[in-house]
Amino acid sequence: MAIYRPPLPKSVGRELRKADAASLEFEDIQHFLIHRSPALAARYEFLTFRKPAAGRAWLRAMTEKVTTAAAVRSGQLDTRWVTVALSWNGMRALGLDDHSLASFPEEFRQGMATRAEVLGMMGANHPEHWKGGLASADLHAIVILFARDVPERERCRVEHEKFLSQCQGVEVLSSLDLEAIPPFDYAHEHFGYRDRLSQPVIEGTGEEPMPGSGPAIKAGEFLLGYPDEEGTIADGPKAEILSRNGSYLAYLMMEEHVGAFRDFLRQHGETQDEQELVAAKLMGRWRSGAPLVLTPEKDDPKLAGDYQSTNDFDFGKMDPHGYACPLGAHIRRMNPRDTAANMNRRKMIRRGGTYGPPLPEGAPEDGRERGIAAFVGCASLVRQFEFAMNVWANDPNFHELGNERDPIVGTQDGTFDMTIPKRPIRKKIKRLPAFTTIRGGAYFFLPGIKALRYLASLT
Repeated sequence: MAIYRPPLPKSVGRELRKADAASLEFEDIQHFLIHRSPALAARYEFLTFRKPAAGRAWLRAMTEKVTTAAAVRSGQLDTRWVTVALSWNGMRALGLDDHSLASFPEEFRQGMATRAEVLGMMGANHPEHWKGGLASADLHAIVILFARDVPERERCRVEHEKFLSQCQGVEVLSSLDLEAIPPFDYAHEHFGYRDRLSQPVIEGTGEEPMPGSGPAIKAGEFLLGYPDEEGTIADGPKAEILSRNGSYLAYLMMEEHVGAFRDFLRQHGETQDEQELVAAKLMGRWRSGAPLVLTPEKDDPKLAGDYQSTNDFDFGKMDPHGYACPLGAHIRRMNPRDTAANMNRRKMIRRGGTYGPPLPEGAPEDGRERGIAAFVGCASLVRQFEFAMNVWANDPNFHELGNERDPIVGTQDGTFDMTIPKRPIRKKIKRLPAFTTIRGGAYFFLPGIKALRYLASLT
């Protein structure tokens, strides 16, 4: 059990907390960043609290349904997994005092929409185009449901809808239903790339990192109240109960323009093999998931499914000039591995899934929206998520490339290029189109269980 103390001077507080920071308090941690649930369906509901008392009543009831890391680790089988997170405005709406509200980091207080320029979200990605109320100060909370299948998701949706009808003053701003794309034997998104191949391991969870993924990362890089990679416990929000076992979430809803992507591949590859190579150069992996660094000439699906081998590579020693994996490819930008400094302090945990119907192969663009709705979990939004978006995804001069952005998640407006190193003459694709568009985003605080109960008990 955590021991909560009144606020202490920073240096004293850090020293006293080191003794009880070593073991993760799984019973007080929401499962969301600790374990990935085996779900094939999901639903996100974005809520506003019109009346503080109604918001607190809703939160009290929902806290009892939240899935803890301890419950998942117990091996108990379940059909649904619930997570609750709050915006800064949401905690203010619940009645959190001004002193505590002011103690949260500035970037979280401002919110993602206000930070759009820092994140490189301009043009079509700008918050003025977002939907679902995600750029509004009325966005107060999100309840995240992962379900074993669609029928279970629908059962939970109806159950929550009935409960909300009893909470006069809590309203749904918008919602999003998600489903895995068949075949279900491996995770992939609408462009066809295999997903979930590289993920940091949190020290203390008992999981072993895959070869090539680096050592387990200190818990303090993801969870508040624990030592980070520098051996210190970062200052958390006040009251003290809020600064233990919580995390920050950056939510992004990103539409994928599958028809435009396939058209682009056909424009730059005459044969199917040539098109697959272009797709691999954009991502840094073949669509099977096999990394270009290990198999640059042709796809190797068997390697992609071998989790002891598919991540066992680096860039600096094995492919310094990008002849296999281009310097500007997505996986090289968003996880530079041994070619960037301080990488253990930049790692993030990704969760989420796909929404919208898959576009059949050979079918023309049907005008229906489809994409990825994902969360990035970390202890510092500015050091981890915002750095990745500002420097790795959207800095045109990343790796001294000059005029390039991440070809998959970077803000593309038709003025940036993509360089594919090749002997004797490199290939440069001019005026790369946008394959994705940000349709919404937000910053949330993911409290521990005790912190949820504290927030629900405010007056």
